Amino acid sequence: MTWHVEGEAIAVTAPEGKTLLEVAHDNDIELEGACGGELACSTCHVVFTPELYARLPAKKEEEEDMLDLAWGLTETSRLGCQIK
Repeated sequence: MTWHVEGEAIAVTAPEGKTLLEVAHDNDIELEGACGGELACSTCHVVFTPELYARLPAKKEEEEDMLDLAWGLTETSRLGCQIK
């Protein structure tokens, strides 16, 4: 998979079953995750392209609630701790 961080493309290996938050931390990509991936904050907020967003599983209500607190929320926002 490829992360795009501040204009830089970073290719990483993403083992099946790991969340995006875990993959980011495993590859020294800055993604806060203050709650440790427990769905208790919105600090792992990520924005996807519309094409990729359309391929993701549906959000659960708890994720929607946390996303309401995210800075810079977009139509294609998700929490990195909820995407595997």
